[in-house]
This record gives sequence, structure tokens and C-alpha cells, in this order.
Amino acid sequence: MPEADPAAVSLRLVIRGLVQGVSYRASTADTARRLDLHGWVRNGLDGSVEAVVYGPKAAVDLFVEWAWEGPPQARVTHIHTQLCEQPAAGFEVLPTR
Repeated sequence: MPEADPAAVSLRLVIRGLVQGVSYRASTADTARRLDLHGWVRNGLDGSVEAVVYGPKAAVDLFVEWAWEGPPQARVTHIHTQLCEQPAAGFEVLPTR
């Protein structure tokens, strides 16, 4: 786990729309790493993409803003967010679940 920071936030996102088959997971990982966030991303069996991100609130807010756009071919229609537990250090692309 990354070192706990009282100014940091951990957020779970479930992203819906045209988000599978458009490199959404790879772009998510690239964006999270560029923002120095920790967490993971995976495809859901229901066609969604799920991500958990942890880091400074400003960086997490930028990530959520990016998530509404995603990669060029994505068409995001809804994002559900909720606070969650802090993930392990680093950022991973996980298998579909």
C-alpha cells in the first residue's frame, strides 16, 4: 500500500457507455500513472469499466474529469463514484470480472 496521506482520497468508479473495445483500460492506466495515482482498472462482465484510484484529491479530480472523455473512440454515458479503501501501490490492469 502507498503511504497514507490525510490529503489524499481513494475513489471507485464504474464507467458506463461505449467503454470496452476502445482501449479504455490502457488509456486509464496511462492517465493514472501520468497523474501519479495508485490503483487498478478492469472490464466488467456487464460492459462497464471499473477503476479504483488513490492519490492527492486534485489529481483524483483530474482523473475523474478525464474519465468522462476517455480515449477518442469511447462514449461515456454515466460514471458512478464512491469512496473506497486505499488500494495497493502502483497501478494495474486487472482481468475482467
